Amino acid sequence: MIKDKVVVSRYAEAFLSFARANCGIDKALEDLVIVKNIIRDNSGFKQLLDNPEISYTEKCAIIDLVIKDGFSDELRNFLKLLLEKKRFNIFLDVAEYLRAKYGHHGQVDVLLRTAFPLELDLIQRIESALEKKFKQSLRFYIDLDGDLLGGVQVVIGNTIIDGSVKKRLEELRDKLTIVRMA
Repeated sequence: MIKDKVVVSRYAEAFLSFARANCGIDKALEDLVIVKNIIRDNSGFKQLLDNPEISYTEKCAIIDLVIKDGFSDELRNFLKLLLEKKRFNIFLDVAEYLRAKYGHHGQVDVLLRTAFPLELDLIQRIESALEKKFKQSLRFYIDLDGDLLGGVQVVIGNTIIDGSVKKRLEELRDKLTIVRMA
């Protein structure tokens, strides 16, 4: 599984690097989403491109026929590359990877959970510290959650930074349980 993720990320970043230099990131991502939807919604199209009885040349002709007006040459060439390398099966994963990473113009979604409303300058300090730590532009969403009892919890992708009172009480309970057993 990890190997697949590495392959997906390498192909995705290579495509985006190529597209950035030619048609631009916005156009590449826009085209990618449309083609992803075409492939996802039309299983026959994907089966056609996966069919081993159809030659590479015929598959390229199909791509040129179906994905033509308004689409970038970079996307067509990328699809042909995936076919040539027998990696077309990762296209939907590549599209999802790029949507998740670059869909908000390079911004990453962050969920800031707090038990009570925070002052704007505190939110801005948290945002600035996290952007510096993760070296990325972040888009913040705030969720009021009384279960936290106090403090904040930050969710960035698969990373959770938990500074809530609830978490501290759970850690204290665990330590006391260990001391009691000793």
